[in-house]
Amino acid sequence: MTQKVAILGSTGSIGTSSLKCLSNKSKFKIIILSANKNLIKLLRQCKKYNVRHAIIEETKNFQKFKVIFKKNNINLYLGLSNNIERILKNKKISYCINSISGIDGLEPTLKIIPLTKKILIANKESIICAWDLIFKSLKKYKTDLIPIDSEHFSIWKLIKHEEKKNIDRVILTASGGPFLRKSKNQIGNIKPYAALKHPNWKMGKKISIDSSTMMNKIFEFIEAKKLFSLKKKQLSIIIQPSSFVHAIVFFKGNIMKFLAHDTDMTIPISNALDIQKVKTNFQIKKQFKKLNYLNFQKPKIDQFPLLSIINLIPDKETFFETILITINDRLVHNYLKNEISYKSIHLNLLRLIKSPFFRKFYKLKPKNIYDIKKIIEITNVYLNDKVKNYV
Repeated sequence: MTQKVAILGSTGSIGTSSLKCLSNKSKFKIIILSANKNLIKLLRQCKKYNVRHAIIEETKNFQKFKVIFKKNNINLYLGLSNNIERILKNKKISYCINSISGIDGLEPTLKIIPLTKKILIANKESIICAWDLIFKSLKKYKTDLIPIDSEHFSIWKLIKHEEKKNIDRVILTASGGPFLRKSKNQIGNIKPYAALKHPNWKMGKKISIDSSTMMNKIFEFIEAKKLFSLKKKQLSIIIQPSSFVHAIVFFKGNIMKFLAHDTDMTIPISNALDIQKVKTNFQIKKQFKKLNYLNFQKPKIDQFPLLSIINLIPDKETFFETILITINDRLVHNYLKNEISYKSIHLNLLRLIKSPFFRKFYKLKPKNIYDIKKIIEITNVYLNDKVKNYV
């Protein structure tokens, strides 16, 4: 039976990798592709994979491209959250792959859950800021969630047949980014072009900067805590420079498992889609060589000072996570525009997240998506004249 699929954020790296996995047209039928503003790439994808419904978020070129899409027998819609139900007509599809980056992915996540049997998600911000809302919706509509970020997919794969009481500790691995072998003094005023050069992965600009500061790993720490109902003391971060090992789980009874694979996102995505036969360049000799040079290292706080934020993460869900993401988003944006130094990302974030202005929100919990949007707005207004440039 053909399985219907929607891909939200199809023009990004995860969306592109997902399409590579869905080339079997007899097994999968792609119903919806969406993008923010990359209309030319979206049109090419729709034509190649015979997709009849496309959604964009940018209003600027909508009317112009609506005509172009129509000539190719493709319906173009404006606004993801407003059109998902309209297109799917309240009928559940087999899979939705959500690869939208940032908090913009939250509302589409909540909209699509009632309309899909499985949601494959790479939108960590939604989980970090609104896991309680997502979990309740998953339970209500009997929808399964599978994380497809390499680390969280690996954890999910390692523990899905295990009893929770037997899980002792979960280790998230990090590559250490482009500055692993540089001292703190060497990277204080590093330029964006250098910070964007990740040694192992090809990623977008924002996530590449987050990887270099280790902020991305802090987000993954919070995400794992929520997704797998873990306590902070059950989670650790370790550096594995080649990014070959993606997660390690220690179980009671002195048993340890780890999951390893090449830095290719089609691997977790295809496995999450239960695709058995995917083209691969798997070579046993090559993999054994990687296993012989894993070189695990404990991350140093003086080299990655943002790791100290882990101590501030609350045990229960509050607005802390949303404020943390919003501050970091602003600082990375400013850095990429050359408005602040690389050092300023660290110093501002550590200062602002401890600000008395924000502390009052760390005792409060979001009740709905509007609460989250409001706290993002409050945070951004506060940040307008609070960000400093440290040289």
